[in-house]
Amino acid sequence: MTETAHIPKEGEKSKNDVVPFMDVYNKSMCRTREMLVDIFQEYPDEIEHTYIPSCVVLMRCAGCCNDEALECVPTETKNVTMEVIRVKQRVSQHNFQLSFTEHRKCECRPKPEVKAKKENHCEPCSERRKRLFMQDPLTCKCSCKFTQLDCKSRQLELNERTCRCDKPRR
Repeated sequence: MTETAHIPKEGEKSKNDVVPFMDVYNKSMCRTREMLVDIFQEYPDEIEHTYIPSCVVLMRCAGCCNDEALECVPTETKNVTMEVIRVKQRVSQHNFQLSFTEHRKCECRPKPEVKAKKENHCEPCSERRKRLFMQDPLTCKCSCKFTQLDCKSRQLELNERTCRCDKPRR
């Protein structure tokens, strides 16, 4: 009696399967990916509230570059506003809109040297209201996390100097 090797059918996996190099390589490359991001990571000053859910799914750059001197960074971003529930312990609970930065495009760029990082580091947009601003790490340009549309949906106007939604002036 002769034995033949078991050849798995298409779609059938054996526990000893080896993932081909090109699959490994392509899946590990620098690109945008769905990531779970903790809301407190994005809004560290919001300590008196809890959020439901406590994390959100965002497209963010991640992956490997083929050179240790390079890192995977966003080259294009966009704002996305999401509705979550904001809870103040034993006081109130209501739907609340938070704005997050999503990455649209990624590239492998040279890692900033430690010395260069100190020399070229961007000044913060606003020391007191960091969470209201977004900053392009390459150009240091500041922009508001909220858009005119975000404010209008709440019958408010965007103040581009403070990046807050204010009551309209009459």
